Amino acid sequence: QVHLVESGGGSVQAGGSLRLACAASGYRYYVGICVAWFRQAPGKEREGVAGIYSGTGSAYYADSVKGRFTISQNTPKTATFLQMNSLQPEDTAMYYCASVPRPGCPSDSWWMPSQYVTWGQGTQVTVSS
Repeated sequence: QVHLVESGGGSVQAGGSLRLACAASGYRYYVGICVAWFRQAPGKEREGVAGIYSGTGSAYYADSVKGRFTISQNTPKTATFLQMNSLQPEDTAMYYCASVPRPGCPSDSWWMPSQYVTWGQGTQVTVSS
């Protein structure tokens, strides 16, 4: 059974940085996995922030975070990270990690929650002005 566990959330002031981590367990080593970070603020829909494919390292970003956030993975591909710089109050949300085994991330729909089958419990990010 696949499990995802997020960590690294917290409270920072605008302009600050945080690094989120998503630890995955239960995947067979030879499976290619699309992993993405989503966020959801109160009263808003869940938004795809960044995605990465374990097989190639191809990364995808929402326009709202390009140039500020970086998604990466460790060498065993057991953890996915989201480095968040220049944080703004509008980045405040619960951040979730999600994954699905497949041959690549769909470039035109990696940001859709329906593409993923496993979700973590989330980690809160709060940015104050």
